[in-house]
Amino acid sequence: MTMLGHNQGPTMEPGGAWRRYAWGRARAELLPKMPLEVVRRRVKRARELGLDYKSYAGIRAATGRDIVALLFSDNALRMLRDARIDPRREAKLADLDSVDILALLHLPHDPREALDRNAILLDADRAPGLAETWGETRRRILDLAGRTPRDAIVVVGETHIERGWAETARLAGYVPAERYFP
Repeated sequence: MTMLGHNQGPTMEPGGAWRRYAWGRARAELLPKMPLEVVRRRVKRARELGLDYKSYAGIRAATGRDIVALLFSDNALRMLRDARIDPRREAKLADLDSVDILALLHLPHDPREALDRNAILLDADRAPGLAETWGETRRRILDLAGRTPRDAIVVVGETHIERGWAETARLAGYVPAERYFP
């Protein structure tokens, strides 16, 4: 149980340096010996998610789990005034396999309207406002995510605020929209 005022920083227990060394060494020993079939499976999964392999592998290595949801901002989706996703970006999303597609939308977009007009979205909600606290932002994101583990969700966005969503909610990572939609 964490005490009041604890910032959830690294443990101060003895042996932290040894644990970092052991973890780094174990990873270094594993990577060159990763079976070819595992690499092939991960390259295929990156393709299913629409990610480049380098981004996918980095997120996978950092979290230790697969990505099961992508959280897009309306900026990243280039959502039009009528709450429709840009056709070129929608085409890419339609090709995705085995991943939930979530969206956080800034005003004037209405989440219900976006869900009605874009069949590819699993769920959508209002994007956190600038006046919301970090805790309120985190709650809004996690409410949208539902039961999906937070370290299995990647944010695709266009601004530093959207990058902050991934950090605030402790999600798996952030991918800039220009990398996701080249």
